[in-house]
Amino acid sequence: LWELLDEEETNKTKAMFGISLVTNATLKRFGVRYLRTAKSLVFPWFSPRDASLKGLKLMRAEKKEDATVYVEETLPRLDSYRNLFGLPPIGRRDTELVLTGWELDAMALHQAAGVASVALPRGATCLPPALLPYLEQFKRITLWLGEDLRSWEAAKLFARKLNLKRCSLVRPGDLQPRPLDALNQGLNLTKILRAALPASHKSIVSFRQLREEVFGELVNTEQVAGIKWARFPELNKLLKGHRRGELTVFTGPTGSGKTTFISEYALDLCMQGVCTLWGSFEISNIRLAKIMLTQFAAQRLEEQLELYDEWADRFEDLPLYFMTFRGQQNIKTVIDTMQHAVYMYDITHVVVDNLQFMMGHEHLSSDR
Repeated sequence: LWELLDEEETNKTKAMFGISLVTNATLKRFGVRYLRTAKSLVFPWFSPRDASLKGLKLMRAEKKEDATVYVEETLPRLDSYRNLFGLPPIGRRDTELVLTGWELDAMALHQAAGVASVALPRGATCLPPALLPYLEQFKRITLWLGEDLRSWEAAKLFARKLNLKRCSLVRPGDLQPRPLDALNQGLNLTKILRAALPASHKSIVSFRQLREEVFGELVNTEQVAGIKWARFPELNKLLKGHRRGELTVFTGPTGSGKTTFISEYALDLCMQGVCTLWGSFEISNIRLAKIMLTQFAAQRLEEQLELYDEWADRFEDLPLYFMTFRGQQNIKTVIDTMQHAVYMYDITHVVVDNLQFMMGHEHLSSDR
């Protein structure tokens, strides 16, 4: 507990997590604790109904070169962790809310701007439909998910789920970083919130309305290029990165390794938080999952079965989903399934392997 730490240890701990300006009163309001043995902040998951404790998130700070990396662990496991952190203290009559992608951001916002604020359980990765009922009471929701282009794209996607007409978006920029950084830099968070852009817009716009977005794309050319592959640096030279709304086609003769490559290609992105939907129409999902798990672990698990559960647990936390179709399918049924997955799981990357089997053309002479 914060009360058990002396002042010097408290200051060192806060500095380690970049929350020196976050007061003990704010930490107490949100129920945040420090677990000395694990050197971790502990964020509670309280039931909105009866305030009972349903789970925890532990976050520790690790120094890597010149950067600080935050490592998170949840109880229960991530796929069952549905905590809208910061929701219990919010009154039933509150009608305005700020939705953030990080627990520390939610606390910084409440302290600096006095607004009701919550954090999504998996950041800007997804907005599970199970959380939507808890957001129905709010007539105005401002999404301030982070400081990069990926967070901005996620905010626009989530706003569609929440109803565009009641949503506003804080566009990332040098003078509009994530809330905790804004607090640490002495920026006026209330002013930033007031400048949030409406998520819905008219069918006709002028360049004046596009000006800031065009400037943002020019400033963030690397982010606009897409999410880079960590395992395939040469691929980044060809495709620049993974971008939403684009189609990539891989061709090659039978046995050339298309499925093996594409599974690792998709796994690379999935490990970076890209929500991925696989449609394997040729090989079974079991076989595909085995290939991907082996690539994920980077070792032959059949020779080290004692490690299976450890790697399987980590693999299970990836935002990865599989369609259950095999062989020829009705294209409308497949597209309906994809659309459902996009809504339910915020899918941003769909893999189809392969088109010939899905369309029932596997017996054609063309072997590509």
